[in-house]
Amino acid sequence: MRIGIGYDVHQLQKGESLVLGGVHIPAEKGLAGHSDADVLTHALMDALLGAMGKGDIGLHFPDTDEKYKGISSLVLLEEIKKYLLENDYIVENIDMIIMAEKPRLAPYIQEMKDNIAGVLDISSDRINIKATTTEKLGFVGREEGMAAEVVVLLNKEKN
Repeated sequence: MRIGIGYDVHQLQKGESLVLGGVHIPAEKGLAGHSDADVLTHALMDALLGAMGKGDIGLHFPDTDEKYKGISSLVLLEEIKKYLLENDYIVENIDMIIMAEKPRLAPYIQEMKDNIAGVLDISSDRINIKATTTEKLGFVGREEGMAAEVVVLLNKEKN
């Protein structure tokens, strides 16, 4: 078994889209970044890469490479899935938390789970997503950005 932890932060800005877990969410501000700035999926990819001992998303998808400009993070997650398959790893479970003051994310969580499960080809019951505020504390509380943290458990497939 292998455990991985991922963490990501993106700045909130007017005029940007808010995408979390591949879901486009109506909001006054969205996340700024080189790709779609999907902070949840980025943290997930880092957790998966960490569990496999394969670095982080900056190594695999550098923000200096124009081919990743505006790309959907779910497309990048497909690339990470290839590493899982090549190395015979099975995703046992994923536990995720999004830190954001607003908007309210509960109505979108099942769709996020379904998107991620679909890309990773696992049952959505292996994925848990929580959303929390920081009670108006810190950069999240001031609505300057959002953060996400993810823990994954991988298992080596027995051949």
